[in-house]
Amino acid sequence: MLFLFILGDVLGAGVYALAGTIAGEVGGAIWVPLLIALFFAMLTAGSYAELVTKYPHAGAASVFAEKAFGSPLISFLVGFCMLSAAVTSAAGLSLAFAGDYLAAFIHVPPHFAALLLLIVIALLNARGIKESLGANLVMTVIELSGLLLVVVAAAWYFRTGEADLGRSVEFKPGGSPMLAVLGAALIAFYSFVGFETSANLAEEIRDVRKVYPRALFAALLTAGVVYMAVGVAASSVLPMEKLVATSAPLLEVVRASGLNIPPRVFAFIALIAVANGALLTMIMASRLTYGMACLGLLPDALNKVLPQRRTPWMAIIVTTLVAIGLTLTGTLATLAETVVLLLLFVFLCTNLSVLILRRDEVAEDHFRVPTWVPVLAIVSCLVLLSQQSLETWMRGGGLMLVGTLLFACSRVALPAPVEPG
Repeated sequence: MLFLFILGDVLGAGVYALAGTIAGEVGGAIWVPLLIALFFAMLTAGSYAELVTKYPHAGAASVFAEKAFGSPLISFLVGFCMLSAAVTSAAGLSLAFAGDYLAAFIHVPPHFAALLLLIVIALLNARGIKESLGANLVMTVIELSGLLLVVVAAAWYFRTGEADLGRSVEFKPGGSPMLAVLGAALIAFYSFVGFETSANLAEEIRDVRKVYPRALFAALLTAGVVYMAVGVAASSVLPMEKLVATSAPLLEVVRASGLNIPPRVFAFIALIAVANGALLTMIMASRLTYGMACLGLLPDALNKVLPQRRTPWMAIIVTTLVAIGLTLTGTLATLAETVVLLLLFVFLCTNLSVLILRRDEVAEDHFRVPTWVPVLAIVSCLVLLSQQSLETWMRGGGLMLVGTLLFACSRVALPAPVEPG
């Protein structure tokens, strides 16, 4: 169940929309930056596995930061980075939803469609959405089936003799392949984020010290293999100019394969994957906002709930408005890079926490990674941070400035903590 939960969080929405963007950065060798991104994700996952099994408590990165640094500001900023990344991710996914996958059914202005999706999600969120592991299983199967369908379609296309496997090892001409791979790995990394939310389930996992590392690494490896297979399939079926020109690259692969799969069937699968990702992300963002408000870390008004539904309506409204605003600030690719920027600070803090907390002994045996793992993870975070554009730094910096101001306001007039729920 935990394996499927993590796989469901990692798999799906990002690669459905970003395969063409990655191709635009690196060329036909889409699988290479995906492999690099998987390696970077596995390094940080090692740090999460050690800390979760050492301190199996809900709260994850914020708890680790508090234990390691003893600073309320750092702990708050880690939590706020998670919150900001969730809202930014939902904004990006709403743009992905409003692209060429939706165009298979109806033609509407993309920003209008993104706005409508976020409003519908807010209404569902306010009504009270309870996601069970059974529902997560269904959605994960749908998302995975769509990606496997791309691989099957590509395999079918090879029978025609027109597929070009050589394109999968071609790099974009006119530049350094290494720099192109690093730039594309920054975008590809977005397809692997999500595993960090599983740390919040630590208190609900039976035999967490054995189960969590196995499920975490197995889910990341499974997602990585599927992603790389999809990357090879996409570049073998379509030339780069066609992959780059569409916001629904995998739909174009299925169309070109000759497998006679109705385009609307695959477009529907992709829309489910993207919309479900946005819904789950906004549910998490509104609940995190509500919880931080209850603890006095955000303005007290954000802990208001509907009398009957008991859903945090003010937090839902505010996070939805922020997500709507973010859809107007950039493309899916730039929003994905902003998500990665925010989460890289969380990951950097978590990897540093592993090294600092090595001197804190606990009675129970726990998973432990070699020291070089968090060290390399820190290096990988710094490498990816160095690839961020000025626009992304400004967007991320603006969000962090807002968080710092909110923290300062909460320190000036700290309300009495409220029990969540």
